[in-house]
Amino acid sequence: MNHTTDDTTGEPPPGWPTTEAEALAVQDALRDRVVLDEPGPAPGAELTAVGVDVAYDDERDLVAAAAVALDTRTLRVVAEATAVGRVAFPYVPGLLAFREIPTVLAALDRLPATPDLVVCDGYGLAHPRRFGLAAHLGVLTGLPTIGVAKNPFTFRHAPPGPARGDTAPLLDGDEEVGRALRTREGVKPVYVSVGHRVNLDRACAHTLGLARAYRLPETTRAADALCRRALAEAR
Repeated sequence: MNHTTDDTTGEPPPGWPTTEAEALAVQDALRDRVVLDEPGPAPGAELTAVGVDVAYDDERDLVAAAAVALDTRTLRVVAEATAVGRVAFPYVPGLLAFREIPTVLAALDRLPATPDLVVCDGYGLAHPRRFGLAAHLGVLTGLPTIGVAKNPFTFRHAPPGPARGDTAPLLDGDEEVGRALRTREGVKPVYVSVGHRVNLDRACAHTLGLARAYRLPETTRAADALCRRALAEAR
């Protein structure tokens, strides 16, 4: 297995938004670039799925990102990378991607191979402005991305059935922006949304395929553990 790490990413890229108004303008400018008419990688195919996640140290103003690549058939970790940098943006609900993306991109860049699918611990279209982390990261990288979140943010849904694989629409008014997906019988659902270049049916199928033993996909579990470790080891 390949592992790459770096102690710091340095500063955010030149021109990175520093105010809420600037970040909203970026979302408005990039949102139309989200590709919604591609089905995405086929579930069950031999793919490399990469989970990305971040952890924060508020006292030191640091964020650590991890990118962990898994073989989708075996769920074996085949590569991983981390990066640590300064928090790039203040905490504003709906704009969390601007805090995380510079460091996430640095971690992704250090992987030895191009992912077939990126799984974000967050939202894609299930976002008030339809441009959460998974959509934003997908547009910037061009990679197929999906969002798998632990909570439904501001949207409502009926309870999905009790069996693994049962779903219920995640609704903003009458618009389906994602799905509540039961990955384990009797365990609360996760919230799946399209990011970029993957449709919702396949996003849910990939999530189920990656969540065989636990509520969360193995991509998310592995990336969560690694970014916490990277943050603890940062000097």
